[in-house]
Amino acid sequence: MRKAQGVSLQEHETQLRPVFLAALAGDAAAYRLFLETISVRLRGYLRQMLARAGRSEASEVEDVLQETLLALHLSRHTYDPASPVTAWAHAIARYKLVDYLRRSGRHAGALPLDDEAYQLAGPADNTASEARLDLTRAMAALPERTRGLIDRVKLQGTTVAEAAHAAGMTETAAKVAIHRGLQAMAKFLSRRGARSA
Repeated sequence: MRKAQGVSLQEHETQLRPVFLAALAGDAAAYRLFLETISVRLRGYLRQMLARAGRSEASEVEDVLQETLLALHLSRHTYDPASPVTAWAHAIARYKLVDYLRRSGRHAGALPLDDEAYQLAGPADNTASEARLDLTRAMAALPERTRGLIDRVKLQGTTVAEAAHAAGMTETAAKVAIHRGLQAMAKFLSRRGARSA
């Protein structure tokens, strides 16, 4: 299923939906396969959308992808099995992309609406508190300096330059620390989600 980019959206949905449903039912291998497969598709989508917004750095694609994977994990309880899983994932990716562009001072209004982006389903329930607890645990597993950078940039909305200055780091070092921290959190959450999905 790794050749997702050469597959039509309908074929991709037909292949991916049962994998995601199995993951939601607790199949850890299916959850890992879902994350790997959707990552391939979302990476291409994010690369294309960032290029349209005048951004071409690979690290930006990976940053937004990691944020998206975290959001997918934390929002998995909102998925409505009656709707396409690819549309749900793409909608979350688009929201994360818009947030990223807004934080970086770019206007996101020029991004085209996707045919794939449908409404997200379902109100939050008590699973949301479990998701927040997962996020808290993932953050706690990070080194204090990295945790502070992620908190400032991703949660408080400060710029990387401001967060780097506050941490006594160069902007480049801060970007690397944030990127690695998000990767570590995604790994932590995917392992945790695979166990509890």
